[in-house]
Amino acid sequence: MKDRLRSVRAAAAGNMLEWFDWTLYGIFSTYLAANFFDNSNPTSALLSTMAVFAGGFIARPVGGFFFGRLGDRVGRRLTLLVTMMTLSFTTLAIALVPTYDQIGAWASVILLVLRMLQGLAHGGEAGVSYTYVAEIAPKERRGLWTSVVYVSVMIGVMGATATAALLSNLLGSAVMNEWGWRIGFGLGSLLALYVLVLRRFAKETDVFTEQKSDQHQKPTGSKMSPADRARVYKACIYIFLLSSCTNVVYYTWVTFAPVNAITLKGMDPGGAYIASLLAQLMVLFFLVLFGHLSDKVGRRPMVMALGIAVILLIVPIQMILTDQPWTLFVAQGLGLTAWALAVGFYPALMAELAPTFARARVVGVMTSLAAGVFGGTAPYLYTWLTSIGLASVFYVYLAALALLTIIVGFKMKETRGMDLNEDMHSALPSKQSQPSGAASS
Repeated sequence: MKDRLRSVRAAAAGNMLEWFDWTLYGIFSTYLAANFFDNSNPTSALLSTMAVFAGGFIARPVGGFFFGRLGDRVGRRLTLLVTMMTLSFTTLAIALVPTYDQIGAWASVILLVLRMLQGLAHGGEAGVSYTYVAEIAPKERRGLWTSVVYVSVMIGVMGATATAALLSNLLGSAVMNEWGWRIGFGLGSLLALYVLVLRRFAKETDVFTEQKSDQHQKPTGSKMSPADRARVYKACIYIFLLSSCTNVVYYTWVTFAPVNAITLKGMDPGGAYIASLLAQLMVLFFLVLFGHLSDKVGRRPMVMALGIAVILLIVPIQMILTDQPWTLFVAQGLGLTAWALAVGFYPALMAELAPTFARARVVGVMTSLAAGVFGGTAPYLYTWLTSIGLASVFYVYLAALALLTIIVGFKMKETRGMDLNEDMHSALPSKQSQPSGAASS
């Protein structure tokens, strides 16, 4: 048990740093727009910055496949070391890139390349770390244990938000715009050294070790049987669909909430960052609670609850938000609570849907693909539609994804408490099969 806890701590620390680095780009997008693009039209520059933000998502499925394949072949632990080194390098490089005024359009190009490299590492890190923690956890408490993934994610996001709030209040807007934003990216690269030390002492998962020792459970590429391919394809479809709404909610109501409040509502940056930080702090409790609750009532009811909550909260959240920081705290707190309904146990569910021999690949590629298609485009769509007076179209889009989540949750089979090395036909929908047995509580 001690080795398990140490390994989970190492994975969680990496998740924390990964999302610290990833979130900084979104939080500092107004400063990046001013430094790396032609700032004669601020709205155009911000949209260009968000386009580069979306470009990072294009690379995420590639990273999910490459690093996921590596994780399925050589192990989860070694792969997590490689992704962390890649992420720390790109974050440091972003901190050092010359501005648009210094090297012209090359600044925009270099930022795009680095963001895409960051996307490669992020896509690999996410899929492999989800798999790693789910396989380390006891099956009857997998939802609770894997809640640490998104607790660490939120701590990373909070760290990025706190860094932005602290730097903004200490340095002021002028200094932040000139060079202050670089401090955050430099800090992220330094923290990577601590994470690398932790991950050196993590252990490989028993599930992966057992799978590698059984030659009958290693179908890859052309060696996969038709039944194995069907299992992989079904897992891909379900993971992709289940990730759609959570990604749009996250990038609209979490990452870009303070940016939208500052840019579109005229909120004071320091107040916006502090309000966002407090809302993120509040949701840590709900992530653990809902992860634990999924071990008791199952994954399906929680997935459907997410869809229902999002539909009910879309209009109130938009009505609450003004230029006052307290309104951002309330609006973002509501959005985060709805988001936590499913993501508290999200890594457990993703791992339960995918077979062991392709788990890191499937989870990495499909979660990254969904993040790119739905999450990476959400800030751009929201900003653009709002700028032309069609914000209601975006809300309808979000409601449609929430409805899709309810449908998927209704149709999927229950997976809580399953053995991660068991035949996955029992965990995926079929007309003949009955729901898999739930863990005793």
